[in-house]
Order: sequence, then C-alpha cells, then structure tokens
Amino acid sequence: MTEQVTGQVTGLLAVEELSLGFATEAGFASVLDHVSLEIGRGQVLGLVGESGCGKTTLARAILGVLPRDSARITGGRVLFRGSDLLTADQVMVNRTVRGRAITFVPQDPFTSFNPVFTVGEQIMEILKWKSPRASEPPGRRWLPALAVRYPSDRKRADFDAILELLDAVQLPRPKQLLAKYPHELSGGQRQRLMIAMALLPGPDLVIADEPTTALDVTIQAQILGLIRRLASERHVAVLLTTHDLGAAYEICDSVNVMYAGQDVESAPVDRFFAQPAHPYTTKLLASLPRDDGTASGIPGEVPRLIGPPAGCRFNPRCERADGPCREVRPPVEQLEAGHWVRCYHPHRGAARDAARDAARDAT
Repeated sequence: MTEQVTGQVTGLLAVEELSLGFATEAGFASVLDHVSLEIGRGQVLGLVGESGCGKTTLARAILGVLPRDSARITGGRVLFRGSDLLTADQVMVNRTVRGRAITFVPQDPFTSFNPVFTVGEQIMEILKWKSPRASEPPGRRWLPALAVRYPSDRKRADFDAILELLDAVQLPRPKQLLAKYPHELSGGQRQRLMIAMALLPGPDLVIADEPTTALDVTIQAQILGLIRRLASERHVAVLLTTHDLGAAYEICDSVNVMYAGQDVESAPVDRFFAQPAHPYTTKLLASLPRDDGTASGIPGEVPRLIGPPAGCRFNPRCERADGPCREVRPPVEQLEAGHWVRCYHPHRGAARDAARDAARDAT
C-alpha cells in the first residue's frame, strides 16, 4: 500500500481504495470496501482470505468483467501503467489491455476450453485477436486454425514460438498435444495450457484465480513452481488469489489479507508468517492444521455483505475490539517497510510471537 502511505504509485498495478457492490433483491451487497493493493513487475502477490471475502470480485474488477447490470463501483481507482482502467476509454482498454497486457488463468481449466475444437485451434484463435499482430491488415493476421503447411517463414516462426512456450510450461510432445481435444488431456496438462495461453500475448500482469483448486496435491506443487519460475524469468507480475496459505508461502513475494470485503494486512511473505499483526491474520494462521492434526478455529461467523458491521468488519469476532473498532474503519499503520495493517489494536510482542509459533508449527 505504498500509494496510500506516500501518495505515489510505483507498481505496475495499483488498486486504490476500490469500493464496489452488487444490487440484489435483498439490498445492496458491499463486496469491496476501500480495498488497496500494489504489485510490481516480476512479483507474485498473494491475495488470501476465506471464501467469499472478495478476492475473485477484486480480480474481475481489475479485468473489467463485472456484470454490467448489477455491479456498481462507488469509489476508488485501478491504475495500470499509470492509467485508471475505470475511467479510460473502454474501447481502447479492451483493445490494448484486457486479454493482452492483463491476462487470466481460471480456477477450472476444463470449463474454460471449448470441447469441440482442438487445443491448437483454440490457441490460434487467441492469437488471432489478442496478439500484437491482430492490429495488422487482414491479409497478415494469424489464421484461426493450425494450417497443415507453413509456407512462409513468418508462420513457421509463429508456430515455433508456440511450441517453445508449450515447452516452457513443461508440456511434453507439444506438436501432438496441439492436435488433441481438451477432454483428452489431464487436469494438470489443461492448467499448464491455460498458463501458456495466458502468456501468449506477452502480458505484463497475469491474474491467477485459485489456479490449483481442481488439482491433486502433487500437481498443485508443480503448477505453483511453474508460476513462480515463469514470473521470475519473464518478468511478469502475478496476482494469485487463494485461500491456501501453503500456496502463498511457497511462491509469493508478499501477501495481502482480505476479510469480508476489506483489506486488513499486507506484508512480505516471510514477515507475514513470522510476525502477523492483525487479529484476523493471527487467527487465520493459527487455524492451519498442526502436525498432530489439531487446529483452532475462528469463533463466530463471517458477516453478511448486505448491511455489514460498521468500522472493522472483523470486530464481531475479535476479542480486542472496542468502541472505535465498531464505528470507524482503522487507518493504515505502517509497521515496517512493506508491512502495513488496518487495526487499532494490532498484535505486538508476546501475542505476535505466539501467533508466529503457531504458524511455524502448522507449516
């Protein structure tokens, strides 16, 4: 949250005090409440929190794919390379940013593929519309499907570039794979393909929304390692939304924590696990299963987003809450470089050390 503390934006992407919600039959659901984050090139930022905390909604707001009939943005900015995506010309944003400079890796790769077209046909269709060459005259654009022959050196170079990228995501026999249909591939292969397709346009930012949820544990580790390596090698920023703290620990440079639509803490990953400050963060880390199989839950329930609690939304479940916590949302307190918290009574000293020990036992 450098932009909130210094007033300057230094990252590739900076979300500033973003608030939005959805109109429902029961009333207005305030899904994001003044949420901020920042991410630079080559960094992997983990956006963590319980299901329903607003992680995916924030990702969709950045992508610009919120439902137009019900979503309402009530404040804030989404700055990408210095331009506000919310107020910029949307035709230009769709042409040059979404799907090109910013791409997406979904949670379930199987439902994201068209089952009646081969993998190669779908890759070429993406490049037809989203590669830099899509702005060239029609006669020079990418073909919508793989050609049997590649008479020009240019098409051969394009095809070789695709094979090179499939090799980079560790897919064996890429030529044969391009001729297959999605149902003929394993879950891990489909997710690797999704990562490759997200990288095809040469993006600056990839948003990965719970990319390992549908995979078994062994494949999860492989996909996470692949994302980390590609981010470093290609200098691509990655926003990883996850409820899995283990995944965040493995590959993230820093972690932002969300609770019920509010951001509550952000820190470099080592400091996040060693010295958590917000009461919710400490309880979240303490709830991880220990070596003996036990875990401590968080008492209470996540509040409804229609008419949520005033102030800090965690206050009904927090033993440290007092009057101000229930009235006004806490301001940002900078604890150390890169580590901030929104709390009137953050954990310090012995309480923080206890949370740290619980987190270490769990990981």
